[in-house]
Amino acid sequence: MGLLGKLTASSSEFLNKHGVYMGWRSTRLHAALYRRTGGRMGNRLPGWPDTRILLLNHTGAKSGAHRTSPLMFHEDGGTVAVVASKAGQPTNPAWFHNLRAHPDATIQIGPEIREVRARVATAEERERLWPAFVDVFPGYEFYERHAQGRKIPVVILEPR
Repeated sequence: MGLLGKLTASSSEFLNKHGVYMGWRSTRLHAALYRRTGGRMGNRLPGWPDTRILLLNHTGAKSGAHRTSPLMFHEDGGTVAVVASKAGQPTNPAWFHNLRAHPDATIQIGPEIREVRARVATAEERERLWPAFVDVFPGYEFYERHAQGRKIPVVILEPR
């Protein structure tokens, strides 16, 4: 891990320990940059070259409004998996609740847009996939410890 990776990880841990969740504050800018460049920019976590990012386009559970969430992901065969970490906060992220209410969504990986159906990974799938996420971003271990007993869900995004 290079200096940028260490800075990214330490600043994330510092903010989370102090109850500051930056997700929604940076999402609009990140999504706009990703879309405008066809995923050439905003597709990796700074300092973590193996950590890939997609855009999840989903529908608000209550509002019905269209939402976009940049998320780290792992490809597993023909499916894509994401983690509902909310950077280790004690509650699940809004996008997780939105997908539970409206599982049909789209994802953008680079310039490619795919239609997907979301479901929560089974215990066995989570057990198998979790180490792959930790391998590319060890901050997930901190997130799980910091989540106050919440078992962080893994969500499978299957093609539809």
